[in-house]
Amino acid sequence: MLRQKLKPFIPILEWLPSYKRAQFSGDLLAGIIVAIVLIPQSMAYAMVAGLPPQVGLYASVLPLMLYSLFGSSRTMAVGPVGLMSLMTGSLLVEMGITDPDQLLSISALLALLSGLTLITMRLLKLGSVINFLSHPVISGFTSAAAILIMFSQLKHLLGIKMPSGLGLAEKIGFTLSNIDQINTVTLLVALFSILLLIIIRGPLTSRLPPSIGGILGKSAPLAVVIISILFAAIFQLSENYQLAIVGAIPAGLPNLAIPEIDLPLWEKILHGAILIAVVGFLESISVAKALASRRREKIDANQELLALGTANLGSAFSGGYPVAGGLGRSMINFSSGANTPLAGIITALLLGFALICLTPYLYYLPRAVLSAIIIVAVSGLIDFKTFKKAWQYDRSDAVSLLTTFFAVLIIGVELGILFGAIISVSLYLHRSSQPHIAIVGRIAGSEHFRNIDRHDVETHPHILALRIDENLYFANTNYLEDKIMEMIVDNSEIKELILICSAINFIDTSALDSLEVIIERLKNAGVTVHFAEVKGPVMDKLKKGNFLAHLGEGKIFLSTHDAFSVLE
Repeated sequence: MLRQKLKPFIPILEWLPSYKRAQFSGDLLAGIIVAIVLIPQSMAYAMVAGLPPQVGLYASVLPLMLYSLFGSSRTMAVGPVGLMSLMTGSLLVEMGITDPDQLLSISALLALLSGLTLITMRLLKLGSVINFLSHPVISGFTSAAAILIMFSQLKHLLGIKMPSGLGLAEKIGFTLSNIDQINTVTLLVALFSILLLIIIRGPLTSRLPPSIGGILGKSAPLAVVIISILFAAIFQLSENYQLAIVGAIPAGLPNLAIPEIDLPLWEKILHGAILIAVVGFLESISVAKALASRRREKIDANQELLALGTANLGSAFSGGYPVAGGLGRSMINFSSGANTPLAGIITALLLGFALICLTPYLYYLPRAVLSAIIIVAVSGLIDFKTFKKAWQYDRSDAVSLLTTFFAVLIIGVELGILFGAIISVSLYLHRSSQPHIAIVGRIAGSEHFRNIDRHDVETHPHILALRIDENLYFANTNYLEDKIMEMIVDNSEIKELILICSAINFIDTSALDSLEVIIERLKNAGVTVHFAEVKGPVMDKLKKGNFLAHLGEGKIFLSTHDAFSVLE
């Protein structure tokens, strides 16, 4: 009985009892391949956040295991991602923190607050928050964030010392004014790594059998890491050419600890943590739904809030920073044959093994190589396709994409995404505040009614039939009232007005008051108002509001055809 009650909240209780032996080979292979990808990638993303490389590994073990227990997606892989790393790093820079211990403490605290935010959203069932950001706005945000992430690696790619807290234009200006300080060896290592990653993933693997080429392509980052470590160690590039390397990484699993409770500090970073949590959820749910659709699986948005919240709490307790579901590693997990979240558990165990046994071998890993991995990974986030499609289909969506894109680049990640959300809501309000209103007539010999501007239809001089193609609410009541009165004033023959409500799903109190005013004004002008094709839920609310008493001689017809048959 208890198990049945817990199943909706702990999905592992549902899939584990029915787990089949045949599924294990796919989960094992996927777990190994994702672990190979995550080792260098997690370390690289930690650098984006301005944190030591091992913090990225810490944020990839316990969070991934916890998500595997609570997540509704069977193939999404959770851990450090580019957007979350960038937002974490931006907040730390904004606070002006340079002390290493304090950086670690606040990054863990951010994960804790992000986790608590997501769990609170789950309790309030706010999984629908994803609907407040349109796809063009998300595309503009991720494209701009990808560019910021790439430019954040300039100092590691070029081997120059750059002040923290510089904006995009300032970074470019600083680099150009200090071009003589570029470390040639560092730049060559970075360019070679980028070229090698592209070659392994492209021309090299395309000529091999899919089974071999796929595994090799996914292992490209690890291959580049191993090659660069050997090269840097053999030729002593750090000592001879000042090539920046990762250096000593503490061996062993992270110590579990609760982040320090400092209420003034909590208040200072809470807004950033909430924004990080929401952005992480938006990215994760998009990835989870994209993967689930390929196997006809179901994603529960509210369950994802719980799973991601728990994963972030795990990251906080294990010395990590905010995490989310990553598109790249999740796609690798999916395409490698993962059948259940057990693949994620296997990945987490292998990462734990790497922390215990492999960290000494990462000493000579060049930081420029990690930057190269980041650049290649996030370059795919720059989305030209959505802009082109939006420009061809709806210029206002294209404008919102560009506005969000430049807002993120110019004013920063946090304000940029808020600006994007405001743009999404504002565009909706603008569109719905001036609803399309069509004058309709009957197609000869039928019961169908269409727009008089698009079809050859029959009309009657004393009847005006209007189809309102939008819900009626406070933002469009004045527009509706003005349009109707304008049409009536322009044609003195009209005696009957039919409002066709086939596209109306909701009428709020402001619109109800406006309709009552319209009925009263038109009654004084000798025009009777009728309604047709009113939907059941709308009619129920109209009856509750005593609206029908205001109709007077007006009637409510089941269809527009019935209205014309009676009134013509």
